[in-house]
Amino acid sequence: MKFEVKLPLFEGPFDLLLFFIERDELDIYDIPIFQITENFLEYVHQLEKLNIEVASEFILVAATLMRIKAKMLLPRPVIDEEGNELDPREELIRHLLEYKRYKSVIAELVQLETDRLDRERRGNIAKEIKHLAETTNVEAELQNLDLFKLLKVYQKVMSRYELEKNKVVHQVVQYPYTISNQKSYILDSLQSTGRMAFTDLIQEKPEKIYVIFNFLAILELLQLQLIRLHLGEGYNNFWIERQEEVAVD
Repeated sequence: MKFEVKLPLFEGPFDLLLFFIERDELDIYDIPIFQITENFLEYVHQLEKLNIEVASEFILVAATLMRIKAKMLLPRPVIDEEGNELDPREELIRHLLEYKRYKSVIAELVQLETDRLDRERRGNIAKEIKHLAETTNVEAELQNLDLFKLLKVYQKVMSRYELEKNKVVHQVVQYPYTISNQKSYILDSLQSTGRMAFTDLIQEKPEKIYVIFNFLAILELLQLQLIRLHLGEGYNNFWIERQEEVAVD
């Protein structure tokens, strides 16, 4: 038996993002993507610790935030056909503003629904049903029933059963990697080895998702000026070195 847990504050991922924006008094047109991504992922991890199944839309928005964060870490901006620099956050901001507009009218719609339910419906349902039962000749309908009609009904039922049985079920698999852990791993490795090649790093575990997490961790460390990169020999290879701390007199 499955139990559906519905948090009272957040009806979906955009509701959660708006909560962070209003709580921290952030500018919705200039979202600090690093801060809001960390808050969003922390909330998702809390759901997982409580053994609450994370909805697929939360996973999708988390992946979108990570993608925007990675784009903003890259030194080369995205340019449109007219040569204008594109903001990776533009689409997210547009969806948030649209969701905020819809959310602003929810309270009014709920009140209209409550008022409508409080009204007395016209007619007498029980009396009408009784009248229909008395006027309908059930025996006459059964006389027109033949084997072909029964087979058609059976075919429809079986088709519906096959559709339900073969319905695609999506399963979200959580990878055992985090950008924070990979950042610590890279810094610890550099502490002992001095420098390391990117090809050596990915050869330890040549999985696509592992390479992605390591690459994002390197981008963040580069953004924080904790490491520096040197282009090495070979295709798509470079050396990673720990950034030396500058002594302050």
